[in-house]
Amino acid sequence: MAHAEHEGTAPDTAEALRRSRFGALPERIRPQDTVEERPAIAPDPARTAYDPDEWLVRYCL
Repeated sequence: MAHAEHEGTAPDTAEALRRSRFGALPERIRPQDTVEERPAIAPDPARTAYDPDEWLVRYCL
C-alpha cells in the first residue's frame, strides 16, 4: 500500500522520494561472503570405529 500513500503527491516530490529510496545500488557482496559451510550432520565416532580385522579375530578365532 506504499503506492497509495504517495498517490496525491506532486510528480517532482514522488520522483524525489523514489530517487532517495532506489537511486543507488546497494554495496556489492562477494560470493564467498554469501555462503556458510558447515557439516550437514555432526561427526559420529562410532560410524568409523568398525575394524574388520578386529571382528574377524573376535568371532572366527
